[in-house]
Amino acid sequence: MTQDRLQSILDYLKNHNLATVDDLVKVTGASAATIRRDLIKLNNDGTVYRVHGSVTLNNSVRQPTTSEKVGQHHEAKIRIANEAVKLVNSGNSLILDAGTTTIELARKLNNIPLKVITSDLNIGMLLSDNQNVSVVITGGELDSSSQSCIGEIARNVLSRLHPDYAFISCNAWDIKYGITAPTSDKANFKHDLIESGACTVLLADSSKYGKSQLFSVADIRDIDVIITDNNLPEAVAEQIRSLGIKLILA
Repeated sequence: MTQDRLQSILDYLKNHNLATVDDLVKVTGASAATIRRDLIKLNNDGTVYRVHGSVTLNNSVRQPTTSEKVGQHHEAKIRIANEAVKLVNSGNSLILDAGTTTIELARKLNNIPLKVITSDLNIGMLLSDNQNVSVVITGGELDSSSQSCIGEIARNVLSRLHPDYAFISCNAWDIKYGITAPTSDKANFKHDLIESGACTVLLADSSKYGKSQLFSVADIRDIDVIITDNNLPEAVAEQIRSLGIKLILA
């Protein structure tokens, strides 16, 4: 029971980054005294630390790898990729963000002559045997969790590119908080990626909606098209459409 409660605390922090004792009482149903004891243990373990009356995950806590995430909501990701490829025409230039949904999109590009720029090594290798696709890897510092490039070198490459489409992935998106990321390096890179594309398309399954992470990437209004699965609540869908964003439910 204790381990389940600790995991619930960590899961909440992964999605919200900051939490108060009251937040965690509501999430776990445990007493405030119990939550405080749990936080002392997690703090002593180095898993969390305190910030202005709240707690947050220690930055050294490992982020899930691409291989760990690839099976999550896999059918929804395939449906999203099927819709995304319909936007792509022969001769287009694309930037594909790192992520398991953009990997599924890359699998759909077999017969279309394209220029593809990506920071994702998995996508680069996947497309390397495709005779129709010219591939550019941004280079930069390697992020081991996503097997992708981040940092100033990658951002400098993006600053020189203006593709027809920028396909963005994320772990957290919300109308109020926009698109967010767990680290400043990832947030900065994704922000530049959004700025570079003539048309910016967010590919994100509905399980990621309503979540936020510590670093802001962009306002939801900075996105031209959102493709998600049909489990997105209808009220949320209506709000998105009211902002003038094209919403495609896969």
